[in-house]
Amino acid sequence: MHDARTLIELGDEAVRRLARRGYALDLAGLEELSARRASAISRADDLRAESKRVAGEVGRVAKETRGQGAEVEELKARARELKDEIREADEAVDAAEAALRTVLLAIPNLPDEQTPDGDSDADAVEVRRWGTPPEFSFETKDHVDLGEAMGILDFGRAAKLSGARFSVARGPGAVLERALASLFLALHTGRHGYTEFSVPYLVTAETMTGTGQLPKFEEDLFKTGTDDRTLYLIPTAEVPLTNLHAGEMLDAEALPLAYTAWTPCFRSEAGSYGRDTRGLLRLHQFSKVEMVRFCAAEESGTELELMVSHAEACLQALGLAYRVVRLAAGDMGFAARMTYDVEVWLPSQGTFREISSCSDCGTFQSRRAGIRAKDGQGTRQAVATLNGSGLPIGRTVAALLEQFQEPDGSVAVPEVLHPWTGFRRILADGTTE
Repeated sequence: MHDARTLIELGDEAVRRLARRGYALDLAGLEELSARRASAISRADDLRAESKRVAGEVGRVAKETRGQGAEVEELKARARELKDEIREADEAVDAAEAALRTVLLAIPNLPDEQTPDGDSDADAVEVRRWGTPPEFSFETKDHVDLGEAMGILDFGRAAKLSGARFSVARGPGAVLERALASLFLALHTGRHGYTEFSVPYLVTAETMTGTGQLPKFEEDLFKTGTDDRTLYLIPTAEVPLTNLHAGEMLDAEALPLAYTAWTPCFRSEAGSYGRDTRGLLRLHQFSKVEMVRFCAAEESGTELELMVSHAEACLQALGLAYRVVRLAAGDMGFAARMTYDVEVWLPSQGTFREISSCSDCGTFQSRRAGIRAKDGQGTRQAVATLNGSGLPIGRTVAALLEQFQEPDGSVAVPEVLHPWTGFRRILADGTTE
């Protein structure tokens, strides 16, 4: 969440930068709400000062007149009036602050100036590539046809259980999913220095608000509840991992902090259609290994580059061809100021598709969640948060099946996974060797 004063001081610059991501900032409206809040606070403060003065006068006059006389009664009456006026003034402050907060919560993060202009994936700027997309001398299949032919993916039975856009993995398919998660967690904790967490999959509205999913994107979330308690299913482990420190003062000298978790993720995926709704690419439920980092605000750019390299390391370990792109300002997530997408090659589509999105959120989320840091001298610092996929399991399975398919309908399993799978190949009939 933004500081209203900062946006107002930036003025036209804030308007320009937010326009780059398709948001029209009502600067005059923001100034009016901010002035209303300041006026309400000033009035409440003035009334409290008067109340304190009147209380002192009551004591002085009562002592001088031994509690008798009209002046004492008038002062006591005024004290009672002030009590009511202060209550009304506090209500006005609360209303003004709520109105201002509502507006601020809906304003997306300011994009970094390094982000390219544009509002779609077509406007992204390619940064680098790794590996060579495979070429095949036979007619290839997509991961849906491969997986169903081998019997390791079953979308029909998933639809019977839950409806469209769910999946069931069977036998070697389920083993492959577990192996990938184990590999990614091992890389992040053993090589990259992340601490692994097991976190709740249901969180409060306050938790969702802290990372920016609420209030703007409520219709995109799954939620449940009992009696008067409402909880939201997490769309990514970024939500609970970041909010672990909500309302806390961190030790600045302990930064950066690096956290990871493997969780299911639940998304309505409103508005997606066509090829994305087939197979594993855009499900309502999927699992993902997530990375989250906390650092000093001035280090967030360096930390973002590091996080992207950690996502890339997962694909490199598997031998999957991919590229890295910098997203356009209008195509980034609500909380991001800079985002890199890592895109894996999908032979069935003849193009690169997103498999990891790594974002620098600056202090946007920490302001919403109340996360701060303090050093040994008591100096308080702003905290930046970053998040990235490292990696989603379903999309990685899709890429593995498609890039490593063979003429006889089998799929080779990367050597790095053999210790976790116990097999090196999934045959066309679903058996392994």
